[in-house]
Amino acid sequence: MNIFEELKKRDLVAQVTNEEKVKEILNNKKIHFYIGFEPTADSLHVGHFVQIMIASRMQKAGHIPIILFGGATALIGDPSGKTDMRKMLTREEIEHNIKCFKKQASKFIDFAPGKAMIVNNADWLSNLNYIEFLRDIGVHFSVNRMLAAECYKQRLERGLTFFEMNYMVMQGYDFLVLNRKYGCEMELGGDDQWSNIIAGVELVRRCDQKEAYGLTFKLLTTSEGKKMGKTEKGALWLDPQKTSPYEFYQYWRNVGDKDVINCMKMLTYLPVEEIAEYEKLEGQEINKAKEVLAFEITKLVHGEEEAQKCMNAAKAIFEAGNSDENMPKFKLEESDITDGKILILDLLCKAEMCPSKSEARRLVQQGGITIDGEKITDVYHAISKSNLENGVVIRKGKKVYKKITV
Repeated sequence: MNIFEELKKRDLVAQVTNEEKVKEILNNKKIHFYIGFEPTADSLHVGHFVQIMIASRMQKAGHIPIILFGGATALIGDPSGKTDMRKMLTREEIEHNIKCFKKQASKFIDFAPGKAMIVNNADWLSNLNYIEFLRDIGVHFSVNRMLAAECYKQRLERGLTFFEMNYMVMQGYDFLVLNRKYGCEMELGGDDQWSNIIAGVELVRRCDQKEAYGLTFKLLTTSEGKKMGKTEKGALWLDPQKTSPYEFYQYWRNVGDKDVINCMKMLTYLPVEEIAEYEKLEGQEINKAKEVLAFEITKLVHGEEEAQKCMNAAKAIFEAGNSDENMPKFKLEESDITDGKILILDLLCKAEMCPSKSEARRLVQQGGITIDGEKITDVYHAISKSNLENGVVIRKGKKVYKKITV
């Protein structure tokens, strides 16, 4: 199967500037393509992971990824999908974030000479002459068309700064520079980047009379259209220090029944034929597909050994006799214990299982908390220090649990 057909079969493709031509190019020649990332944090999150996996698939098909980091554009911020202007970062913060991104991206993409490259748009945007840039590049952009773009329309009511209006111009210029310098023929990105990608395609054509192409991919969303990758603590990060491997595994183990096949297609290397078999599962059997999904994605991000630990830990709470050594743990301080015990509401908050005592109270009253398999409904229930020294397993709902010690 050629790469374009695979992307289509995985239901990844959203929009393409010239489908027949793009299909022909991807199937018949080796090209440079680029995907851009804004280094706004010190870790990639699961939204980035979709793009990284696509770059990896393209590389395996023989194409050469250019991973562009927005060292300059991150100083402004992309308004796409945002209701407010992004927080502006310092140059030092951006450089640190790029280093972290590079390290993570190297797990999925082979950056050996000639196989892929990393570039930073600060190298060509930081020292531009403003007047020359306006004359040479700005002249090709219609403000009317820019304001009609979806990424700007949704901001107009709240206020869109001139500062942010420049983002599309700079992203378009990135494509022109990469086309001139490396012969980059195609820009890839999430479907929220369609307007910016089109701007680059048209800029290459207008400035250099050359054909360039754009291809966008579906965003990672639930069957209801909500963005995936959000947890109670915020984004689902690839950095194990920000999102533990177990939390990462459990996120995928707990996806909705309607979402598991889509996630398999987008985020794993499982063959589409194998995924089609999982698609036939119904009822409780769907949990088998979820376990495979969670294991495969965790293996890619954190390694097979860590994925196995997470799978064993997830089963430990449900299957008697399994070791609980890999369960997520929380250690209370001696100062958390009063008169040899701690109240359940205090423990739930201390162990970061509930954001507030009122939420903890509600869960207990509704029967949503068990300790070592016993349902607790008394909000004044206390756990003794002696029990905690041996460790108790607290489960919230059906899927969240921790081993608590002191």
